[in-house]
Amino acid sequence: MLILLPPSEGKADTGTGRRLDLARLSLPELTAAREEVLTALVALGADGDEEAARAALGLSEGQRGELRRNARLRAAATAPAGHVYTGVLYEALDLASLPATAQRAARRSVLISSGLWGAVRLTDRIPPYRCPIGARLPGVGALSAYWRRALAPAMAAAAGDGPVLDLRSGAYAATWAPRGEVADRTVTVRVLHEREVDGVPVRSVVSHFNKATKGRLVRDLLTEGARPRTVGGLLTALRDLKYPVLEQPAPPGRPRPVDVIVTEL
Repeated sequence: MLILLPPSEGKADTGTGRRLDLARLSLPELTAAREEVLTALVALGADGDEEAARAALGLSEGQRGELRRNARLRAAATAPAGHVYTGVLYEALDLASLPATAQRAARRSVLISSGLWGAVRLTDRIPPYRCPIGARLPGVGALSAYWRRALAPAMAAAAGDGPVLDLRSGAYAATWAPRGEVADRTVTVRVLHEREVDGVPVRSVVSHFNKATKGRLVRDLLTEGARPRTVGGLLTALRDLKYPVLEQPAPPGRPRPVDVIVTEL
């Protein structure tokens, strides 16, 4: 099973180990694309036009320090990606407290989307950075379109022949949309909060708790040792873990959308 996660804006302040080495990252077929984006991002942070750089990255004036950090990425200390990302989803996943067997499963099965790296494994050593998927970099252009061209072969290969659990947010999901046979074994998840209003059940999309629920869901799958071989097996595993799952219709050759219903936030 392949599990696709979004990155998080929240990141560790600093790395703890050796400098970045693109050649050591997983999915080596992305090395040239990563080099191009990294070069553009470092140059953007170092060229002195702070206003233009902040606009390109969608940063506020109070985030100008992110430009200086980006300018030093090649010399910055790195840490495993699973430690660098610290947002709500990753807090709920809590990789460090997983049993050893679950941690090994996570290293095998999880890929994290990234505006800078395309996609990385939890163990790939990267420095903290700021590069949202909505950025437009000089010489590269819109990152969503850039990675849409570069990612397809690598992601299809990473998917192998098992089910794909796609938990990415919309902007990152746009960088690789499974098609054909891979799409037929891909599940996308939307988290809905159900509550009663005047005695009538009402469901609504949540944001913060969407991320937390997805983190807990992945944690539970890994802790349980779930190794489904089909989409049906994946949905059964989720239901066995007491997640209310509602399947939604999907045309052939498209990922299967499912709703996970939560009643407590």
